[in-house]
Amino acid sequence: MSEYQQLANAIRALSMDAVQKANSGHPGAPLGMADMAEALWRGFLRHNPKNPKWANRDRFILSNGHASMLIYSLLHLTGYDLTIEDLQQFRQLDSKTPGHPEYGEVPGVETTTGPLGQGLGNSVGFALAEAMLAKEFNRDGFNIVDHYTYVFMGDGCLMEGISHEACSLAGTLGLGKLIALYDSNHISIDGDVKNWFGDDTAERFKAYHWQVQEVDGHDGAAIREAIKKAQEDKDHPSIIICHTTIGKGAPNKQGTSASHGAPLGDEEIAATRKALGWDYPPFEIPEDIYNKWSAVEAGAKAEQEWNDLFAKYKAQYPELASEFERRMSGELPVDLAAKAKAWAQSLQDNPAKLATRKAGQNALDFFGALLPELAGGSADLAPSNLTMNKASVSVLPHEFAGNYIHWGVREFGMCAAMNGMLLHGGFRPYGGTFLIFSEYARNAIRMAALMKIPTLFVFTHDSIGVGEDGPTHEPIEQTATLRLVPNLDTWRPCDQVETAVAWLQMVERKCGPSDIVLTRQGLEQMPRTSQQIADIAKGGYILKDCDGTPDLIYIATGSEVALAFHAAEELAKEGKKVRVVSMPCCEEFDRQSAEYKEQVLPAAVRARVAIEAGSTTTWYKYVGLDGKVLGLDHYGASAPAAKLFERYGFTVENAVAVGKAALAK
Repeated sequence: MSEYQQLANAIRALSMDAVQKANSGHPGAPLGMADMAEALWRGFLRHNPKNPKWANRDRFILSNGHASMLIYSLLHLTGYDLTIEDLQQFRQLDSKTPGHPEYGEVPGVETTTGPLGQGLGNSVGFALAEAMLAKEFNRDGFNIVDHYTYVFMGDGCLMEGISHEACSLAGTLGLGKLIALYDSNHISIDGDVKNWFGDDTAERFKAYHWQVQEVDGHDGAAIREAIKKAQEDKDHPSIIICHTTIGKGAPNKQGTSASHGAPLGDEEIAATRKALGWDYPPFEIPEDIYNKWSAVEAGAKAEQEWNDLFAKYKAQYPELASEFERRMSGELPVDLAAKAKAWAQSLQDNPAKLATRKAGQNALDFFGALLPELAGGSADLAPSNLTMNKASVSVLPHEFAGNYIHWGVREFGMCAAMNGMLLHGGFRPYGGTFLIFSEYARNAIRMAALMKIPTLFVFTHDSIGVGEDGPTHEPIEQTATLRLVPNLDTWRPCDQVETAVAWLQMVERKCGPSDIVLTRQGLEQMPRTSQQIADIAKGGYILKDCDGTPDLIYIATGSEVALAFHAAEELAKEGKKVRVVSMPCCEEFDRQSAEYKEQVLPAAVRARVAIEAGSTTTWYKYVGLDGKVLGLDHYGASAPAAKLFERYGFTVENAVAVGKAALAK
């Protein structure tokens, strides 16, 4: 048995033991990929277990995240803060070894994986961020950004549609420092994939303009040679198709789906130990194997060499070095908020009727001039989303000198790659599409929320205001369902001032993603005081008030705020005391103090009407059982926008009638 195999067997032993102890998990993939992992992690991966956030480390992503015991074993063996006791708590409550790798929970895990293909999508973002940062910051003799992105993936990752989106783009851009190792074992949960996955993967990736190699996935030396060759190709991403046996070493279950998603069982584990020549009890690793696996010394040396290089870089290029440190830390310029607030006031002082998508572009003009880390893009809708700004420079294949990515019609791939860019560090990526197509990207948006990372999503054409394009393009339930995603802030501003404040809030947020929902049609600007402008940041505020306790409260967002405002004016003429609350971000409003929320929405005032051109579902928590919601719980139609708003009751006359009905209760 070679040393490579013996060291790989340490992964196999830890993986099958942890899954068995948990009585839950996926032992087959770690057993099958152990040789791939040994070759990469011991032969090539530059990382420092004692500083998992070292800026110039190689990034490793396990896209087939169900093989989580593979990465946990690797982290433990190489010296990360992951103990043998942590492995013994695999899949248990509050452990550091959850069922799938989770960013922020496990040191050394670069991104949360599990939904197949998304880690692959993330890896494109990681590699793109490395290439763009290198182009921006590196100087002759000072390659301070110079590392690889490695991703492991399986058959399931390549069956998922996101793999096409991500890999097509990676090949077009020429991300030469992206290296994928594909665990080609031909087994999925249902069995042998030959009846449902007959792709010629090699030819598929050649068509994507990737370098393609095929090796025996259990031959450590062959895998090493393939990785070297992949590193030498600077112009193309590389895929190494590793032909493996799932559950390698388990005499009765290897090569079958029986090893995929269930513990091997005590008898099979005993037989596997014998077949592998592994003569140690569960969770016991000999000291000499630990020593050969440890990356602590090599990692510290690699980081110190980089630190020495960066110190010289800083002496020669102090401004660049300072900017690099700021961006990698995620800190914003100290004067950003003050400038943005002054700008919002200037907008209020100079009213304009604008579509909020145009107001959003103006906001990007403002923030783009102050934040070079604001890297944008659109899923082939830049002229409609208005996501390009005055500072935008298109990223071209093999160039990487810009800050604007043309993602093509790849909403899911775009959002997953944006998450990867964010996780890499150095960028605050934003990406745009029509609100209706947020559905294509939904799981990547969810993953950003799950990881609590501040990715920025721009959604335009937010309602039946899309008009003639008809119900296929008119979102109804999308804004409501975005509000159901935990940790995601959804902003729907009503004019250019709310849009400006929303963008500042989104940029300043660090604990989760945000999306902004913008109109195609022009919107009237609302009158406000300076205090009201400040209150926009609270998510909901009193836009128009009355003397004393109101009889009725209108709550509205986006294009319906002006409608509520004018309905309140009409009711006031009849002697009714009406308050209008603009609610651009329900999540931010819900985080405010009980005192503030009571001030805006007094519990004693039960006559309430929420107005939004979309699903009514999320509004009942604000209007209660006695309130009304003027919304849409059916699909739209193809017609000019004005005709549709009239047809479906979004008129001042109808808003007044609904208000009176609420007052009559």
